[in-house]
Amino acid sequence: MGHGTKPKLLNRLNRIEGQVRGITRMVDGGRYCIDVLTQISAVRAALARVESEMLKNHLDHCIESAIVSGNANEQRKKATELIELLDRATR
Repeated sequence: MGHGTKPKLLNRLNRIEGQVRGITRMVDGGRYCIDVLTQISAVRAALARVESEMLKNHLDHCIESAIVSGNANEQRKKATELIELLDRATR
């Protein structure tokens, strides 16, 4: 992981965790459905941003390293991992 990326991602994930706990309290407290759904949408968007940052980091470091290494097996492995990830995301 790139320098400085891990703390940023952990901070974002901790905030998301807090948001999810807040949603739990909202449901437990009988809050209005639209309010709960709005918060769920916010969590989903926040997770998408984390996912995007992780993917960018993977491309910038892991895949780039495989390309620079010149190791064809490692390059194929990284490409296959990425294709499988993208395939799962579209299901």
